[in-house]
Amino acid sequence: MAQKKIIGKKSVAFLEKYLNNSSPTGFEVEGQKMWLTYISPFIDEYFTDNYGTVVGVINPEAEYKVVIEAHADEISWFVHYITDDGFIYVKRNGGSDHLIAPSKRVNIYTEKGIVKAVFGWPAIHTRQEKEEAPSLKNITLDCGCSSKKEVEELGVHVGCVVTFEDEFTILNKDKYVARALDNRIGGFMIAEVARMLKENKKTLPFGLYIVNAVQEEIGLRGAQMIAQRIKPNVAIITDVCHDTNTPMLDKKVQGDIKSGEGPVLTYGPAVQNNVLKHIIKTAESKKIPFQRLAASRATGTDTDAFAYSNEGVPSALISLPIRYMHTTVEMCTESDVENCIQLIYETVLSLKNNQDFRYIK
Repeated sequence: MAQKKIIGKKSVAFLEKYLNNSSPTGFEVEGQKMWLTYISPFIDEYFTDNYGTVVGVINPEAEYKVVIEAHADEISWFVHYITDDGFIYVKRNGGSDHLIAPSKRVNIYTEKGIVKAVFGWPAIHTRQEKEEAPSLKNITLDCGCSSKKEVEELGVHVGCVVTFEDEFTILNKDKYVARALDNRIGGFMIAEVARMLKENKKTLPFGLYIVNAVQEEIGLRGAQMIAQRIKPNVAIITDVCHDTNTPMLDKKVQGDIKSGEGPVLTYGPAVQNNVLKHIIKTAESKKIPFQRLAASRATGTDTDAFAYSNEGVPSALISLPIRYMHTTVEMCTESDVENCIQLIYETVLSLKNNQDFRYIK
């Protein structure tokens, strides 16, 4: 376990505010502003790109560049079609789950402000013996209007983005529950690394680029763009993975990962083995618990984007195990968050200037 508590009251207050704010793919700007405000005291400078990725930099003059990265966007919906009687059909923006939509409250983002609505669903009394499952063909939003004109007068039109309305809570003292832990919890963790470096007065012999990338949920797009701009020498990515110790999951298929037992280190083609070995050595020397996971092909995270950019960037993935991914009740354990932060922090401190991770030199 982490030797001392890392996440204080101020950090938790930021995390709650950050998770409650929406940051849908392609519309991350408000969350990015919030994140930048939080990390600004801990960095030397920052820059952004054309699509909204934010990068805080420590020691920007250094030639050797180390990236720690998370993605800022969350899954959401787009308004796709408005019926004449005022019901709204939607299209996915990322991997949104149609099965959990019925009876959920949502926010529709318009130029006039937020419009409240609900995903309606027929009462159990009215459904036929052979029930129809929720799908994109039958889930609809109801914002209390009786016509398309009335909906449009609220400012709602095709292309408006929609997010579920759910808020951060803590269960049983140490379980964080929120919409979009995937992956604003990652943005929180790399921000905490920057805070710890500043508060502990650590001097780095290289440039550290703290990257909160956009558009991961629709194909790692933000990471692809920013990797080309930074051209890092090494990249450490953090994201979430599945706690497989809940009902309905098959460990033979998904692996054996459990919340509360530490960060997850992934083996796979995109993960550079020498970087992975370095992280494992750091974890073992600092007595930070960790778990292992195998990816048969892609990791499905921004690790893939960084690894295969710029003629190849040595990259590795440190994941936080969560339950119920892509729902409104994603859940993680506080000790895992602290240990992820500690592992990234100690790995950064253990890196050398001009460290060469090549297999053959």
